Amino acid sequence: DDLNAVLTINAGAGGVDAHDWAELLLRMYTRHLSSNNIDHQIEEISQGEEAGIKSASIRINGFRAYANLESERGVHRLVRISPFDSNKRRHTSFAGVDVIPLIENNDEISIQDDEIRIDVYRSSGAGGQHVNKTEAAVRLTHEPTGVVVECQDGRSQHANYDKAMKVLRSKLYELEIKKQNEEIAGQRKSMVGSGDRSDKIRTYNYPQARVTDHRINHTVYNLTEIVSGDLFSFTEKLRIAENAEKMKSGNND
Repeated sequence: DDLNAVLTINAGAGGVDAHDWAELLLRMYTRHLSSNNIDHQIEEISQGEEAGIKSASIRINGFRAYANLESERGVHRLVRISPFDSNKRRHTSFAGVDVIPLIENNDEISIQDDEIRIDVYRSSGAGGQHVNKTEAAVRLTHEPTGVVVECQDGRSQHANYDKAMKVLRSKLYELEIKKQNEEIAGQRKSMVGSGDRSDKIRTYNYPQARVTDHRINHTVYNLTEIVSGDLFSFTEKLRIAENAEKMKSGNND
């Protein structure tokens, strides 16, 4: 809980609307972090073909960064009148958010050189004057698991490789923890929820100006403030609800 974190956004179903939604989520999180004076850095952005982004990664440095943002992991659903539809129809789009603790040094995760495919390419998107001048961006693919990590923020290929390796180690560690948790959840059917973090967690309904968190069945009608970075109304209520469920589960045991 006390570790730094990496938050990754990936556009899901919905075409260009989903790409635009992923970019809106990126803006929401960066505004949230900036307004709370939390140190963060955008480490990778993959632009969409027409608008928005396909994916982005943010490194967050701060006390309990992972604990404070872990609840954002899941599928975020957008309902709105599409600005890209000339007929002004209502569209539903999706974007996935993943949050992992950044484990700087972890001897438990062993990565062999022959397990990694390394690709280098020219950086794209925001990132400074050095962007697009050299092939400094790095993409690491861990072939046994298919986990892919990209970093293009650093000025050198070596710096981007080091950052990408740290994130890769963290993702593999998180993957192992997830496997263990799934085994435990399968043995303890009394646990609340399915344990599947990929489930839809939140719906942002623009026509009704409301946001609903489906995990705690909590709805607010200040959508504008939330997409502008005010997330505390959700994270605090969710933390209270999860703690209550943990206590209830512990009592049942």
